[in-house]
Amino acid sequence: MSNTLKDLLGLVENSLHVDGTSVKVTDAAKFKTLVGKLVETSALGSGDAVGWSRYLVRSAALELGVVPSSIHDLYMARGRGDAPMTFTTPAFNLRALSYHAARAMFRSALKMNAGAFIFEIARSEIGYTGQRPAEYATNILAAAIAEGYTGPVFIQGDHFQVSAKKYTADAEGELKAVRDLTVEAIGAGFFNIDVDTSTLVDINKPTIPEQQTLNYQLSAQMSAFIREHEPEGVAISVGGEIGEVGGHNSTEAELRAYMDGYSAELKKLASGKSGLSKISIQTGTSHGGTVLADGSLAKVSIDFDTLRELSRVARKDYGMGGTVQHGASTVEEGNFNQFVQNEAIEVHLATNFMTMFYDNIPADLRKEMYAWLDVNSASERKPGMTDEQFYYKARKNAVGPFKAKAYALPEDAKAKLSAAWEEQFDKLFRLLGMKDTKQYVDKFVKPVKVAPNIADYVKAEVVAEDVSDLAD
Repeated sequence: MSNTLKDLLGLVENSLHVDGTSVKVTDAAKFKTLVGKLVETSALGSGDAVGWSRYLVRSAALELGVVPSSIHDLYMARGRGDAPMTFTTPAFNLRALSYHAARAMFRSALKMNAGAFIFEIARSEIGYTGQRPAEYATNILAAAIAEGYTGPVFIQGDHFQVSAKKYTADAEGELKAVRDLTVEAIGAGFFNIDVDTSTLVDINKPTIPEQQTLNYQLSAQMSAFIREHEPEGVAISVGGEIGEVGGHNSTEAELRAYMDGYSAELKKLASGKSGLSKISIQTGTSHGGTVLADGSLAKVSIDFDTLRELSRVARKDYGMGGTVQHGASTVEEGNFNQFVQNEAIEVHLATNFMTMFYDNIPADLRKEMYAWLDVNSASERKPGMTDEQFYYKARKNAVGPFKAKAYALPEDAKAKLSAAWEEQFDKLFRLLGMKDTKQYVDKFVKPVKVAPNIADYVKAEVVAEDVSDLAD
């Protein structure tokens, strides 16, 4: 046994036993209280200790009944009408102190017996938060262990997006980058992936099917690629997207053009394999919302009729679970039950939780982060921007560079932040109908314990990429 591994086992007071690459939990109660030490090594360590800490958490999670899973079969049940239309699955992008945020989320879930919720991170967020897929998954699985949550845990690659600019310059190079990220994510336990080639929709084409052609062709290619690489016994939940968030509202004609083309392409590429479980559409929101000069957010007007009608088309004619709402963090809380009432299968939430991070951290750290943004994100300060608008737009860029200082916050500061997050999770879970959804997860999702491969963890560090033009 290497000294690195001995040191890691020492951190958890030998509550784990390792024989080769086989990991056994010898003292579950002790490990539950100490798993956070492996999380910090995963996030802030160096060398092989980083990979081994992540491998130990993933292996121990499986033994303790925390199983990375696909939500595909639950969504397909919704498409058939076998699962009720009484909830909308929330998918949360946890950017800062993800382990602590996930612990708060699991506490909320345990209070109301919730099971249908997703942890996700986008290709863009992986870049600016400095969280590769294995680190993000480690945060989530360790949080479940610490809070005593068991069963399927849904971890999702959100907006595994093709950059239009990079695609134009080097199409194969950009597609390879997305494929490589997909393989990395699957190896880390991401069994839910949102393919996003909607950036390549060309509205200058004369007909809607022509506008959507490249989108559905590449979506089908990525779906076939995912099916080739998914673990045995796992049908990864794959989502598609027909229009960039922030663009014009989606239409039934666009959905049909995309899905008809996608289905035909997938049949040629991967006959007999499952297609999409959901479809993301645009209904009037934008990622992060629009901040006004005084720092307040502009009110969001969502076209709930479009959300409902396209969800029905998606279920009835294409067998999917329904439509997905992106960019919903800035929607007024009183409207969140509208997602359930209008039959959305999934809603994505990120911005408000980062706002809460900045609102709840000590003032001196926030001031230091803003000063860093003044220098390092100065190019994002456009003429006429107020400070409030600039910091709101650019603040995400400071999450990765200040990760170590966030972990080093005093325990009372982290506890204050965690309590605020938990209160918000409680509220959103109630509004989205999460109470007792664990029964539907248990009925339709049959978790497969996929053993991790040490080669996916102890390896050379992946070089960070430029994500400045990608959506969150």
